Amino acid sequence: MLTLAHVVSGKDGLYRAAGETRGMRTVLMILFVVIVLVVVALGYIRLAPSDVSLWDEPLDISQDEDLPGGVKRVVETGPDGLAKLDAVAMATARTTRLAGSVAAGRITWITRTKVIGFPDYTTAQQDGDKLMIYGRLRFGKSDLGVNRARVDGWIDRIEF
Repeated sequence: MLTLAHVVSGKDGLYRAAGETRGMRTVLMILFVVIVLVVVALGYIRLAPSDVSLWDEPLDISQDEDLPGGVKRVVETGPDGLAKLDAVAMATARTTRLAGSVAAGRITWITRTKVIGFPDYTTAQQDGDKLMIYGRLRFGKSDLGVNRARVDGWIDRIEF
C-alpha cells in the first residue's frame, strides 16, 4: 500500500521520478531560451540598419590585398569601369545599392548570404582609369574568402 510517507521518503521511485521531471523542465527551459536568443540574433543580423557613413567611405587603395574579412582590388578599367561594375553588381542575386552613384564616382553595395542574410559591403570608386574596390564583411572576423570570390568574379565579368 502506498502511503504519504512513501511519497515523501522517495520509496518506490516516486520522488526520483518527480525530480527527473523537474530536471527535464529545466533542460527544456534552457533550450527554449537558447532558441529565442538565436532567433533574436539572426533577426538582428537580417534587419540591422546600415549606417551609410560607416560603409560608404572614400577609398585609397594602391595595391591588391587579401584580408581575413575582405579584399581590396585595384583594376585598370578605363573611365567607365564603375558603370560596368555597377551593372554587374546589380545583376548579382541579393545585392542592393546602399549609397552612391556612377555620377558621384563611388558606389557601395550590400550583398546578403542566401540562407541567413549576413551582409557584406562592397565599395568601388573610380579614379581616372583606375577602379578601386573594397569588399568586406560586417559581422565576424573571417569571411572564408566569400568577398574575394565575389569581387574577383565581378571583375572577371567586366568587359574591358
